[in-house]
Amino acid sequence: MMTIRMHMDSKYCDKVLVIGGGIAGLASAYYLAKSGRQVTLIERGDLTDGCSFGNAGMIVPSHFTPMAAPGIVSQGIKWMFDRKSPFYVKPSLNWSLLTWGMRFLQHANEKHVLRASPALKDLHLYSSQLYDQLATELSTDFDLQHKGILMLYKTGSTEEEEIHLANRARDMGLDVAVLNKDEVQALEPGVKLDVLGAVHYKCDGHLYPPALIQTLISELKKMGVELQTGVQVEGFDLKAGRIEKTYLSDGGQIQANQIVLTGGAWMGNLARKVNLSIPIMPGKGYSFLTDVFEGKVQHPALLMEARVALTPMGGKVRIGGTMELAPIDHQINLNRVEGIVKAVGSYYPEYNLNMPEKKDIWFGFRPCSPDGLPYLGYSRKVSNLVLAGGLGMMGLSLGPAIGQSVADLINGKTLQADIQIFDPERFN
Repeated sequence: MMTIRMHMDSKYCDKVLVIGGGIAGLASAYYLAKSGRQVTLIERGDLTDGCSFGNAGMIVPSHFTPMAAPGIVSQGIKWMFDRKSPFYVKPSLNWSLLTWGMRFLQHANEKHVLRASPALKDLHLYSSQLYDQLATELSTDFDLQHKGILMLYKTGSTEEEEIHLANRARDMGLDVAVLNKDEVQALEPGVKLDVLGAVHYKCDGHLYPPALIQTLISELKKMGVELQTGVQVEGFDLKAGRIEKTYLSDGGQIQANQIVLTGGAWMGNLARKVNLSIPIMPGKGYSFLTDVFEGKVQHPALLMEARVALTPMGGKVRIGGTMELAPIDHQINLNRVEGIVKAVGSYYPEYNLNMPEKKDIWFGFRPCSPDGLPYLGYSRKVSNLVLAGGLGMMGLSLGPAIGQSVADLINGKTLQADIQIFDPERFN
């Protein structure tokens, strides 16, 4: 645990502006309002079109390894030449992508993983505890379940990698079981599985993201949080190292004592408006819902060789995957979606899914940092600015821990997780 000094002044002393309406922004607004702060939240979209709304809904202490890890570079190069692969970096002379890639390469090593894993694991576990509290605090059920997640694998090489990670997870105190084919099948009696085995991370959980987001929005309104949607930040009035005003695209302006910058995949662009370098690369992912499993799948699963996620939710199953690293675009790459669809039948051979209609395919942009770690903490250059983002594929899992940590930072309270490694200006 660590104590952070409180940033206050006599003017606007209780008002906080939260920029960004993903799970990090919504959770920050919730915990700030709960602590008595006057909160305004602004969002460029409508609060239902971000990654937090359409993702796999997994709570994952199992994801203690950052994306920048040994082996990901060589595997990524192989995937680059497969138009249906789960990973793709669009060739580009874009300077942001090139510098992001160089930093990623610098961090894709065992030393970085060993340094980052304990802090990531602790933040995930803290967030899982907060989800349990939210399940009792919020007025509507968001289908929180603690069945764990199955890491399904089909090949010996993947089995070796997953057992190695499982042993590391056990050493870190996580509840993990390595299962053979028959043991996995016993956990999923309603469907036939074609797998070699699985690692069951019993420490993980899942929920229904749309219900969570809608419930948080409803609670924020009840708490008196001002929600402004469809507006963007045009600029900031920066004086003597602090933000005095925030200028909006609709011509409005907001004065607040504290600013929380989340902003998802747009966080880096927003940070540049106050002369900060916060490297973020959008990682586009796709998902769709299907009812073909007829409620027979009991456990969320990651199909490890295919890098596809499968989660029962809302009476259906959400299937998602891919990581397309490129500047933001709003085109649906049907080849990538086809790769997701075909992968499912390889693990669940009774189910050969049809391609979803284009209108039924959701996509969103994961905000990826080059070292695979969140940005969380006060800016050293802008005294009243807290940055909270860069959560990559872990956004929903880490949301409550990010939000509560933001509230504790602003209120000068002792943090329940060590966030030093998540220094938001570590690349400045």
